[in-house]
Amino acid sequence: MPHLAEELSAWATALEPSPEDLRLAEHALKDTVAVSLAARGHRMARFAAEMPEAARWAAVGHVLDFDDLHLPSTAHISVVCVPAVLAAGGGAREYLAAAGVMARLGVALGWQHYTSGWHATCTTGAPAAAVGAGLALGLDAEGLTRAISLALPAAGGVQRAFGTDTKSLQVGFAAEAGFRAARLAAAGAGADPSALDAWLPLVGGDRTQLGDDAFDPAGPAVPGGLATKIFPCCYAMQRPIGAVRVLLAERTIDPSEVVRILVRTPESAVHPLIHARPRTGLQGKFSLEYAVAAALLDHHPGFVSYTDEHVRRTLAQRLVELVEIVKTPEGSGLLTGETAVEITTADGTVRGTTLALPPGSPELPATEAEFATKLADCGAEVPDLLNGIDWKGAAALMRASFPAARIEENA
Repeated sequence: MPHLAEELSAWATALEPSPEDLRLAEHALKDTVAVSLAARGHRMARFAAEMPEAARWAAVGHVLDFDDLHLPSTAHISVVCVPAVLAAGGGAREYLAAAGVMARLGVALGWQHYTSGWHATCTTGAPAAAVGAGLALGLDAEGLTRAISLALPAAGGVQRAFGTDTKSLQVGFAAEAGFRAARLAAAGAGADPSALDAWLPLVGGDRTQLGDDAFDPAGPAVPGGLATKIFPCCYAMQRPIGAVRVLLAERTIDPSEVVRILVRTPESAVHPLIHARPRTGLQGKFSLEYAVAAALLDHHPGFVSYTDEHVRRTLAQRLVELVEIVKTPEGSGLLTGETAVEITTADGTVRGTTLALPPGSPELPATEAEFATKLADCGAEVPDLLNGIDWKGAAALMRASFPAARIEENA
């Protein structure tokens, strides 16, 4: 039986993208570059300027938590794979190979890996970035296998980083680890092809979770597709926000009149929401309580909703305190079951709804209008910058937008 790294490498080198695959790659490129450009004024851009290109672009692309997600693996695929491929001079095919490896490896790691506290974007991202960069550098299947193994020592990331600068920085570390591994493999560095097989169970994975058709050349490059975020916060908050918006579309609710908020949710669906009483914008992106408050106050929570000042609004903090959460012990993913929201106002009126799929999920993909709105939200000039852009042009745009820190030489 071939080693898992060999199977992944053989699949990646043989990949012939379908038109649907290529449409996914184009969407992912625009989405990733757009949310990166939206972070040009963020302090993360200053931190990331100290890092190499792949790391720099991944960190700024993830800091707003507006990038896409692969739900079966609970991993932010494009924010790792796009920067690594762009930095190596690759294009759509290299991205799809990296994204496909990341998706398959994430499935092999499984939900238990995520609930154990690992940040799957980083653990799956490092070897996937090695594949994308490696293909762009001309590696064959054997070379990709070495690159995957060389990336494993740096394949790490933890969920306790959520709500801090570390979350986006460790995503940058993963992209750079893969890019570095690819360059080392291209230079001839050796590695044990069985390293991935040995590593997988150490972090709770099991290759048997991959189905028999995992490497079917006729299948999609990224099984399960990608979820597009409509709101710039953790994906686990997209559905609660969507549920509140359903209620607001039916009838106006005065936030100052709310006296009780009840949320019923499968436990797995809110696993990464670790900040019950957020005080910063970053913490607010990982708070179920603030998701409801922001939706009530802002209707369409955007970037400003996740500033420190807006999270600390007096009315927002009051609403946060009103949220009661009832968790059902079920599920193995962020979209298990349904989320129910029930809001009671001072006059005794109770309004409630349930939501199974948030907008932007693979089963309810973002419409062209929704995606166009997202691009425009990332900057008034962003839609024009991305109109007709290719991978080479995207790399040039990222280099111009996020230059490396200038190293001052001693006189």
